[in-house]
Parts: sequence; structure tokens; C-alpha cells
Amino acid sequence: MDGEDAERAAQRPIPIYPATGGLTSWAVSRAIGVVLDGIDDADVPDPLPDSVRAAHRLPTRARALRLAHRPATYDDHRLARRALAWGEAFILQCALVGERSGERAREAPACPPAPGGVRDGLEGALPFALTGSQRAAIGAIDADLARPSPMQRLLQGDVGSGKTVVALAALARVVDNGRQGALVAPTEVLAEQHFASITALLEPLGGAVGVRLLTGSTPEAARRAVLEEMASPGPLIVVGTHALLQDSVGFADLALAVIDEQHRFGVAQRAALRAARADGRLVHELVMTATPIPRTIAMTVFGDLDETRMEGLPAGRAPVATHLVDASNGPWIERLWRRAREEVDSGGRVYVVCPRIDDDDAVADADDPDGRAPLASVASVAAGLRAQPALRGIGVGELTGRTPGARKAAVMADFASGATPVLVATTVVEVGVDVPEATLMVIIDAQQFGLSTLHQLRGRVGRSSRESLCVAVHRHGPTEAGERRLRAFASTTDGFELAEADLRLRKEGDVLGAGQSGTATHLEHLSVRRDGAIIRDARAAAERLIDQDPSLAAHPQVLAALREQAPRDLTWIHRS
Repeated sequence: MDGEDAERAAQRPIPIYPATGGLTSWAVSRAIGVVLDGIDDADVPDPLPDSVRAAHRLPTRARALRLAHRPATYDDHRLARRALAWGEAFILQCALVGERSGERAREAPACPPAPGGVRDGLEGALPFALTGSQRAAIGAIDADLARPSPMQRLLQGDVGSGKTVVALAALARVVDNGRQGALVAPTEVLAEQHFASITALLEPLGGAVGVRLLTGSTPEAARRAVLEEMASPGPLIVVGTHALLQDSVGFADLALAVIDEQHRFGVAQRAALRAARADGRLVHELVMTATPIPRTIAMTVFGDLDETRMEGLPAGRAPVATHLVDASNGPWIERLWRRAREEVDSGGRVYVVCPRIDDDDAVADADDPDGRAPLASVASVAAGLRAQPALRGIGVGELTGRTPGARKAAVMADFASGATPVLVATTVVEVGVDVPEATLMVIIDAQQFGLSTLHQLRGRVGRSSRESLCVAVHRHGPTEAGERRLRAFASTTDGFELAEADLRLRKEGDVLGAGQSGTATHLEHLSVRRDGAIIRDARAAAERLIDQDPSLAAHPQVLAALREQAPRDLTWIHRS
């Protein structure tokens, strides 16, 4: 080896492999070298069609593996990683596109415009003007409903963006065609809120369409009456919880299922609603979420759904100011409760959210794993506020997941009316609770909550023209990760911006893992955090390929990769 060769060798990147107690990185490197020297490129299956590889200037899989393990330059390594990520993204997208095309080939009841019906009456009776985002979302959904193929659409709207009105417009289109629509919510509180909102918006139409509520707490006689209506043909809107998903519940002519807070429902539950018709046709599906999802995650996990984003807030909504307060700062805490009193005296309502129900709950502090200081509980904080001089004479309610159903309704009614204008609760109020008079949100031990939850909680205030405030009370000296999370939360009220920040701050497995529990990702080369462009391009390529060759008869290498890789990845994605 001459001097130039030695210099080039010295400048080459050196792959470093994970080592164990009995296996060094160098031993792994030598073993990989033996494998690479002993195989021909033809022995390495390549999932990418030649046309796709050429269009995107990608090396073969065999060459990508050689470049990954024996790069001459850092550009070699980057090219290898891109090619391997592309192959993984392409097969995943082929699987998702294939699933979707199979369902799109089936029929669904078309619901074209019906002039002079409930829908026209609703738009004329709305007490507010629709935003541009709402009109665009309604237009996209209308186009889907008018076709005899099943709609599968994800409607993303930040908290307070007006998704309920969009959903009601879709439901009105369905009942105008003499059919039934269902709106399914994950909690009774949210279902009752939707029922109240829809009933109020349709009230000027004088009972032009029936709206019914079905939850686990519906009395038996009322339940039987609702079930009889659902089993009879004719226009009807049913709002409910998981109670609508029971085997004993049937629809005569369900045309549209609206699923709110999609992350609370499993894939199997969504599929059951889509297949709720007896005639073999599928039900149109509108999936809503107020938890903004980064575009790359939406493309990866919800590849079977068309995506519509609603950005911006309805006119007249005041922005919510956000402040971080150290729990050890006594004067600030005293001032906080005086501010709560001021809000109540001016007709406002105050939420106080805690991470525990009572002091016996064993919940570890994310920033205090040794448990030196217990997390705040609803029971202790409520007792403290009742003894707080600044709040003397003010009713303080409590609401948790353990509160009985009938009691929950009474607590929320007292809070909404102002009988108990301070409500101490767990994250049970995170979604769907709509009290326009609420102007102050206090989150105790805010370091315990993720960005999505913090943003959802903040969205419970600022739902009117009144100025609103969110105060995140955190422990002194949070972890570095906790501090970054809280600062990101306080820096913006844009849910989509926060979703992207969340993706940057958390591990990918935390975001896409089963049950959001931190389970490691099943992806080997692809990263939704950094490979958004690859995911988009791979999806477009997969759609073109399957459109040209639905059976993939001319692409056996793609079929082989789908059989090997896709079942694992799709199972993981569906569980996510």
C-alpha cells in the first residue's frame, strides 16, 4: 500500500457495531465482511422495481448493503441509508395502498346533494360564519359522500377549530338522503357534549331530523326505544360511545360513521362500523382527531385514510396566554389562586388538573423517579382549595375517571352553570368538554404530562371571546427532557407545530409504539422523524405501481417482500 492508498484508507468512515460482553465490534465487522465477500449481488432480494430505482437514483439493495458496511466516503453511507429506507418505505406503502384499494373497490351508499333539506337549513341557521378551513373540509367530505365508493377520511383540527360543525354537515347530508348517521365518542362526557351541541344547532329546524343519544348510562327503557329507531329505516342521527359497537346494536341503513378522537378506538372497532350494513356495502367513515399528527406519521400510520387539515380558529376566539410557574415560588402560587378568584368573580370558570385521583394512587413522577415528593391528587388539591382564603365561599367540584356516570353529568352541569365554578379533575377533561365560560386552566405537576395532553388541556379554555390563561405549575428543577417539553408547550398554541416538536423531542418508538407506551419501532431503516420526503415519494410510487398492476403479477419481488415484511409492520402500525 503506497502513501496515497494509506491516506485514503485512513480517511474512510469506519462502521461501529453494537458490542456485547463476548462479542466485540471488530468481531462483528469481520463476520459481516466474510458474508459480503461470499455472496453475489444476484443473491440479495431487491424489493424495488427497476423503474422506481432509476427514477429516484437509488443503488440496488446489494450495492446499498456494501456501501453501508464498506463506505469509501460519508456520501456512500448516506446513499446506502437512503436506499435501504426507500425500500422499506416502498413495501410499507404498497401494503397500505393495497389495503385501501381493496376497500375502495367495494360499494357504499352514495349521498348526493339534496337541495332544500336539513343540510341547507343548517347552513342558513348557524349562529356564526364558517371558517375557510371548515368550508374546505366540508367540500372534501361532500365529494366523498357523493361517490358510490366508501369514504375513508382523517379530519385533523386543532382544539377549538370547529370539527363538530363539519361532522354535523356530513351527517345532515346523509339524513337528507333518507339514511342514518352515527357519531361515536370515546367517553360519555364527550358523547353528551356532542349530543347537546348537535341538538342545539339543529333546534332552529324544528325537529326536522331525530337525534338520539346511546351510552352505557342510558336507562333501559330509553335504550330500547333508541335501538328500535335504529333498526327501522329512515333518517336518524345517533350519538354514542362504545355502546354503539356492541353486537346487540344494529342499524337499518347506516351510511356514515363519524369517529371522534380516533386514537381511543382500535382498528377492529373502526372496521366493525364500516361493515355495519346487511347488504354488503361499506359505511362511509370520517375519523376526527383534535390531537394534531405530524404529516409523516399521518402518512405512515393512516395511509388508508385521505387527510384533511383544519387550521386556524373560528372568528371571535381569543388566544390563550400560557405561563410556566415553579411550584416552589410561593408568591406566584398565592397570586395564581387570587387570579382564580378574579376569574370566578367576573363570571369565568376555572379548571385545575392533577395527575392523580387520590393520595393512595401509585403514580411515579416522570421527573422524580425516587418518589421524594408525591404528585398532586384531585382529592388533596380540592381539599386545599376549599381551605384557600382567596377562594373562600366558592364551590369546588371534583371529577375523575372513577366518578359514577350520573354524578359526572351533575358535576359538569354545576360547573357549566357556575354553581361550582372551580373544577378539580384528572385528564378526564382532556377532550370534548366544552364550557365557553372557562377562562383559566391550571395544570398541577405539568412535568408529568406529554405535549399532546398539555395542549388538549389548554384547549378547554379560550372557547369564547374572553381572554383566557393557562398556567402550567411544575416541580422545581425538572429533567432536561421535561424542561424542553414545557418550554415547547409555552412557546406556541399551534397544535400542528407542537406535534412536530413532540416528534423531535420524543423517541420514535414513543410516538409510534403500541399503545403509545414507548415500545420500540419495528422499522429497521426508515425514520418518520427524518424521512418525510422518502415516505411521500414512496407512497406516490406505490400508488402508481398498484394502479398499473393491481395483482403485482409483473412484480414478484414486490409480492415476496410484502409477504415477508408487510404483515409484521402492518400489525405493528395497526396496534399503534
